[in-house]
Amino acid sequence: MRTALLTMLAAASLSCLACDDSPASPSPSSFATVRIVFRGSTTRRPDLPQSAQPCVDGVGVTHIHPSWRGFATIPLRAVPPDVYEMTFVDVPIAARVSFRVNDQNSCDENPTGAVTRNVFANDVRLIQNTTTPGNGEEPGYALSVSAEGAVSQ
Repeated sequence: MRTALLTMLAAASLSCLACDDSPASPSPSSFATVRIVFRGSTTRRPDLPQSAQPCVDGVGVTHIHPSWRGFATIPLRAVPPDVYEMTFVDVPIAARVSFRVNDQNSCDENPTGAVTRNVFANDVRLIQNTTTPGNGEEPGYALSVSAEGAVSQ
């Protein structure tokens, strides 16, 4: 008797699921995908002055500090000979976000290796337009992104 009751309940629940013809609508995401690219040599420049050595040691691998991840250090992926990149799928939509890229080869231009040019977001060239926390205030980039991935500064 119990087995027959369980079989009837299972059949009833399956038939109810089959009767629901309304398609499930996906919930809109509050995040967009953004591909950050830094165009810079993926090998260390041999002409860096000795005075840049403490910065080079401090920077380590070329990396990014995104505000939407609490400015955590995230290594960028090197694509030799002259590209670093990272794709983020968690950038808040329609919110002003910022980030900083640090690279050893920028240590003669900035004492922390903060990059101030050749940075792109979803193929849009960015201008250095904000500061970010680090060793004091460091040069960085601010932008917002639409649900479709359009970047504005």
